[in-house]
Amino acid sequence: MNTRGTLQVHTQERGAEMGDLFGIFFEDLNHAADGGLYAELVQNRSFEFDPIDHPDYHALTAWEKVERGGGSAVLTVEESEPLSMRNKHYAVIDILAEGDGVGILNQGFNTGIPVKRGEAYALAFYAKRDDSFDETVRVTLESVEGTVHGLAELTVSSKGWVKYEAVITAGTTDYSSRLVMVTKGRGKLYLDLVSLFPVHTFRNRTNGLREDIAALIADLKPKFMRFPGGCLVHDGSLDAEDRNSMYRWKNTIGDVAARPARRNNWRYNQTLGLGYYEYFLFCEDIGAKPIPILPAGYDPHHKRIVPLEELQPWIDDALDLIEFACGDAATEWGGIRAALGHPEPFGLEYIGIGNEEVGEPFFERYAYFHKAIKEKYPAMKIINSSGPFAAGGEYDRGWKSARDNGSDLVDEHYYQSPEWFLANYDRYARFKADEPKVFLGEYASWGNTYYNALVEAAFMTGLEKNAHAVGLACYAPMLCNVDYVNWKPDMIWFNNHEAFGTANYYVQQMFMHHQGDQLLSIGASGFEKPVAVPAAPITGGLALAADQCSVQFWDIQLTNDATGEIKSFGARTEVLNDTLEARQAGEARPLLELEQTGWNRYTLRFKAKKTSGPKGFFVHFGKNDDKDEIVWEVGGWQNQDSMVVSKVNGRGSCLTQSLFTVETGIEYELSLEVSGRQIRTFVDGVLINETEDKLPAIEPLYYSASVEHATGDVIIKVVNVQEQNVAAQILLDHLTDRPSTVELFELSGYELDDANDFESPKRIQPKRKELTLEGNAIIYDFPKHAVTIFRVKA
Repeated sequence: MNTRGTLQVHTQERGAEMGDLFGIFFEDLNHAADGGLYAELVQNRSFEFDPIDHPDYHALTAWEKVERGGGSAVLTVEESEPLSMRNKHYAVIDILAEGDGVGILNQGFNTGIPVKRGEAYALAFYAKRDDSFDETVRVTLESVEGTVHGLAELTVSSKGWVKYEAVITAGTTDYSSRLVMVTKGRGKLYLDLVSLFPVHTFRNRTNGLREDIAALIADLKPKFMRFPGGCLVHDGSLDAEDRNSMYRWKNTIGDVAARPARRNNWRYNQTLGLGYYEYFLFCEDIGAKPIPILPAGYDPHHKRIVPLEELQPWIDDALDLIEFACGDAATEWGGIRAALGHPEPFGLEYIGIGNEEVGEPFFERYAYFHKAIKEKYPAMKIINSSGPFAAGGEYDRGWKSARDNGSDLVDEHYYQSPEWFLANYDRYARFKADEPKVFLGEYASWGNTYYNALVEAAFMTGLEKNAHAVGLACYAPMLCNVDYVNWKPDMIWFNNHEAFGTANYYVQQMFMHHQGDQLLSIGASGFEKPVAVPAAPITGGLALAADQCSVQFWDIQLTNDATGEIKSFGARTEVLNDTLEARQAGEARPLLELEQTGWNRYTLRFKAKKTSGPKGFFVHFGKNDDKDEIVWEVGGWQNQDSMVVSKVNGRGSCLTQSLFTVETGIEYELSLEVSGRQIRTFVDGVLINETEDKLPAIEPLYYSASVEHATGDVIIKVVNVQEQNVAAQILLDHLTDRPSTVELFELSGYELDDANDFESPKRIQPKRKELTLEGNAIIYDFPKHAVTIFRVKA
């Protein structure tokens, strides 16, 4: 057992208010909405899938023709007489021979349409036909083999579009069912917006949400929900009527039949059935404040820019959204909300403009939004953007914009290695209380293991302790359908009938359930000194590499900046080729190994010219292997960035970024300076990047303390990331002498690579027990690799 240290909590010394610190972020990636939280069971219900969504999509994706007992039909998709001009496509079944019935079936998502014995399902569809008006449409839920689990029969007796509804009760549990619709007779049957929902959705709302996923989210008890993204907010065309437009909130409300299908930039289709009205309802249902994020008329992915003289409609969209949320029924948009079924305002305190924005065009436009919103709604808290990086040129640009405009918060995003989070757990200690607050709108360490969750918990104590500077924080992404993965890690995983929270989920839940309202002063003494990783200089292999292009390198030199020694690497020009054509021809030469260096201070200089290809090139240094190295990415991402990325155990951390594009045919003179763990990069003599690859110094314990105003409870969070137990006493100054109950919530006893999964969804979850506090001290042996929360009852 270690020497016992002391954590001293000064229960009467109050610090910063913690406000709405911990919340959630919903982004429709990984099929988080359609095929996920949105409870619709039919995929491609309006026959609107299109190659613009994904190259493999077409109007009949997830549908099949059905011909039974000698039946014959032609299945087509038409658009000449649509149900809605915003969703023009509909299915046409031309009956050639009726047999035992002809029609269509839907495959659903994942393995199929999941049904449970005894559960009821709400069927709805629009239909018309041109003959055989007495013939029924038989709708069944069937197994893959054709066993019927439930059915409904409806008579389509109109030549015009009519909505038909029924409830089907499943007689069997089958997670791979199909929805089958067949008819007999003559002529043509027309179908559109074929829908199937569980009758029991979250809070039993129509057009509602999947109960199990929504319940997991609700059980977090988040203070806020940021939505709907994410890059999908601003990645798209400038025309709201385009299929691939930016995310325009007005397209997502009202009758689902009139909500236009949209290309999701994660390469699938969005029905927009889960739209802004549903987002606001969900926030209300779970007690979370809504934080909508709107585009500012700039797409950094494709450089689409709304001219300033045409920006007003975009600003009006933001103002109208605030009225939609806050206005009474007598206002235009408050009236629209009331007509949708919610007469009382939802309320709105925060609004975000932009997501992960880079480039001056966004920040030029942001100022117009900020001014207009503050003039009409001065109490509205406006969130600016600082890009998708933890440091660098665009990060600094975002913070300058926030200071210049008086933004209330700045949205920071970063996905880094666990080691980065440990090295930077006190990142916000130097931020000022009188400047815009941080909204850490997206963050995660790379993984869903217990180790990832443990490290994130340690980092979150730093967020709490610096609540003077950090206003909001949410893990990202939140949801992932296991069969449609765009990004990982994710907080909640699901298939078509199961969902589970990861270890990361339970850490978030612990911090949300026990956030507290105001910081208490807490200090540590008597512990062993932090366990510091030796700050060894960056040494190891050096290499140059092409990234999807062909590059010439020459005049390659390595200089020892301590001794002046120079090493040259050949007199000839080296050509690297990583183009698609070279790969397909088996002629790719993507990498040029230089040498291993053990020097503490060195500069690598070279000249380069890209001759073809869309991207740029890399400089590898400090390379032990492909999983442990540092990379200077010149023309990274979409050939827009110069980034320095540190990899530890294969998990990357972008240390810094600046805008830079590698032009074809241009000669560049580049240099990389390394001094200890300090890194600087130059292009044509201009400093582009400057950073430090900081190594973690493991604290004996990571901790924070707060008080909950409503109960008076004192909350103490302690995280031990070490390999051994840590003995400690917690002293609570100025606590009454009467005995108090202490609730203890803890994650401990797990291997670092343990993780929850479908087979063991609660392998990792917190345990609760009670202690009795006599006097003002808690003596506790903190287990190794543990997250521990004490709630001292008032």
